Amino acid sequence: MKMKKWLSSVLVAGAVLTLATAAQAHVNVYPKETTTGSYEKYTVRVPVEKDVNTVKVKLEFPAGVKVNTVQPVPGWSYEFEKDKDGVNTALVWTATDGGIKAHEFMEFAFVGANPKEEGTLAWKAYQTYADGEVVEWTGDKDSKTPASVTTVKAGAGEAGHDHGHDAAAPAAAQAQAQEQAAASAGGSNTLPLVLSGLALLLSIVSLFRKKA
Repeated sequence: MKMKKWLSSVLVAGAVLTLATAAQAHVNVYPKETTTGSYEKYTVRVPVEKDVNTVKVKLEFPAGVKVNTVQPVPGWSYEFEKDKDGVNTALVWTATDGGIKAHEFMEFAFVGANPKEEGTLAWKAYQTYADGEVVEWTGDKDSKTPASVTTVKAGAGEAGHDHGHDAAAPAAAQAQAQEQAAASAGGSNTLPLVLSGLALLLSIVSLFRKKA
């Protein structure tokens, strides 16, 4: 009986490990959770599941995400795909020096402006191998080739702006202006006293000279 329980535990652990390994082997976009209206650095992790090099990676941007900035990667070139209005809709990385080898992975990063609405972002990716095969990571979460998903939750700021910082900046500027005004007022109040003292000192010196 104990042996059966032990075998069951081993099988369950093996299944969990297999599922976890399979999930990690997919093309994934991180982070998995972000906030509305913020600029986010996204990272695309691309593992190689075959004994053939990966030589091209294409990532389509979900609706509402604006991307204009990408981090260059040694050994790879990149190019934006645009729609008829000139808006960036996808990024394509192409290997210039062999690509990603078997049992290896690479990460590609870019900055995106998040939508202002809560929801989910499905990142459709296309992984091209040196033998010409293209794996489309565009399915739902239960498919063999799922698209990576990021959850967008409510955030305090809008893209490129943090309201807390915006409020603090005027307050800091106002405080600095008040300090400068106080210093200026202090200097103005001190000057008449200094001049009066000098005038009194000159009068005393002049008086003593006349007596002498």
